[in-house]
Amino acid sequence: VLPDPENGVEFFFLRPRDIAVYVGAGTVDVGITGRDLLLDSGSHAVEHLPLGFGRSTFHFAGPAGQMTSHEDVSGKRIATSYEILVENYLAERGIVHTGIVRLDGAVETAIRLGVADVVADVVETGTTLRAAGLEVFGEPILRSEAVLIRRTGENQPEGLDVLARRLQGVLTARQYVLMDYDVPLDLVDKAVAVTPGLESPTVSPLHDKDWAAVRVMVRREETNKVMDALYEVGARAILVTSIHASRL
Repeated sequence: VLPDPENGVEFFFLRPRDIAVYVGAGTVDVGITGRDLLLDSGSHAVEHLPLGFGRSTFHFAGPAGQMTSHEDVSGKRIATSYEILVENYLAERGIVHTGIVRLDGAVETAIRLGVADVVADVVETGTTLRAAGLEVFGEPILRSEAVLIRRTGENQPEGLDVLARRLQGVLTARQYVLMDYDVPLDLVDKAVAVTPGLESPTVSPLHDKDWAAVRVMVRREETNKVMDALYEVGARAILVTSIHASRL
């Protein structure tokens, strides 16, 4: 347990698969876990905010070249570590299987050992599946990521909105950088066209009255491209600073 008396919060470090159970039971107010684990928990908890990290995809996989769509799962035995998630997914689509075999890991070996005909699992590169002679088929069952969760119902825990805003502020900050540069006054409009910012960039006068200073938020992945474009326009002293938190 990590207490935070200044904010009146206690942090509990739990097994990811158990977090939704504790939240759904009301033992803890909110939690952060994977969307896949939330849906597989069967608990009274719901997703409150996607957090944009820990992304993964969840797929069916079978012997290479034998299956092409999810309908091919009909009448098959399925090995997975996510029994509830898979059961609900198939039931919603009216696909009838002959049994789900719950395994705690290494589900790709289930077909070779004769335990199942199909597997359903988290897939990243697919290397492990290919080594076992398997390939994914059909669309992803689920696209997962880390999510902030709360208990089902209208009564939200006190402070949840503040926590969500703080988390969102950090997530947004990771997507942007703060860019400062100097530019001749007669080129400000051209430079601002390159860096329009969220609402509008801040343009300030400099000691040299023929120049202005500009500060603006830029998407992190566009940093180098924007710096090159600004330099071509005529901007100089282009600096980039990381943002640690924000409120937009």
